[in-house]
Amino acid sequence: MSEIALDDLPGVGPATAEKLKEAGFNTIEAIAVASPSELANTAEIGESTAAKIINAARQAADIGGFETGDLVLERRKLVGKLTTGCTEFDEMMGGGIETQAITELYGEFGSGKTQVAHQLAVNVQMDKEHGGLGGSVIIIDTENTFRPERITQMVKGLSEKYGMDLNPEEFLQNIHVARAYNSNHQILLVDSATDLANELKEMGKPVRLLIVDSLMAHFRAEYVGRGTLADRQQKLNKHMHGLLRFGDLFNACVVVTNQVMAKPDAFFGDPTRPVGGHIVGHTATFRLYLRKSKGEKRIIRLVDSPSLPEGEAVVAVTMAGLTDQ
Repeated sequence: MSEIALDDLPGVGPATAEKLKEAGFNTIEAIAVASPSELANTAEIGESTAAKIINAARQAADIGGFETGDLVLERRKLVGKLTTGCTEFDEMMGGGIETQAITELYGEFGSGKTQVAHQLAVNVQMDKEHGGLGGSVIIIDTENTFRPERITQMVKGLSEKYGMDLNPEEFLQNIHVARAYNSNHQILLVDSATDLANELKEMGKPVRLLIVDSLMAHFRAEYVGRGTLADRQQKLNKHMHGLLRFGDLFNACVVVTNQVMAKPDAFFGDPTRPVGGHIVGHTATFRLYLRKSKGEKRIIRLVDSPSLPEGEAVVAVTMAGLTDQ
């Protein structure tokens, strides 16, 4: 990360720097990945000035130019992998859930989406030797599904698995939960998450996982009928890109859970489809479809990925958390 102060950028005086900081643009990197209109509205400056500031920030942070494939490969080595706790699931994901990417979990109620999210919130706090990323977690909870009791059970499960004495209280202290009351609040919470992540980074417990559970609940309830679809999709697009930017800035995993709808005209195959349309489909890096099986078993299918083949993994949701079936 660059050490250049905001005031050092051309076109940014002390007053503008203060406005940018108030709006959550605390670093050169945050400005470098912003759009001119976003910066212009925030700092009350003209769009041409905002574009100049962004270009200067990109040059200072060395972001946004062309580079060769071997350099991209070198940078990809910084991408972390978070274990799911299940061998088959990890193998299907090429080693685990990736940082700097959005992983979408969709399926019917009871298919285990929230269970996977809870398990990842515990696993991410483990050290790298045990498949974690040694970081803290931010959860944006839209359906009031976060349960600290479940985290306690999962931590006890990990203690038994690794033969370690893990303290559930400590794990809960590293999970920061915010309840989103509507879609606007949900979008704003991503900005708040950025501020919190900056604070935690300075305290030595960087955020390595951001969970939105669930992504579409509020959008689905507030935008009813086809007339509102364009507005909904625009807001959703902004929200998804905000999440992606968070993952890039903090080298964090972004995991979103999503609801499904039935497609009554589907005569063959599975009639369930994830909600959110193409916007969610295009922006999510990995799409995982979860479905119930017998008893504790859940089948997880990798539907879409930029580099991995489609595949299926069977896991078990037990009292101790997510385990191999």
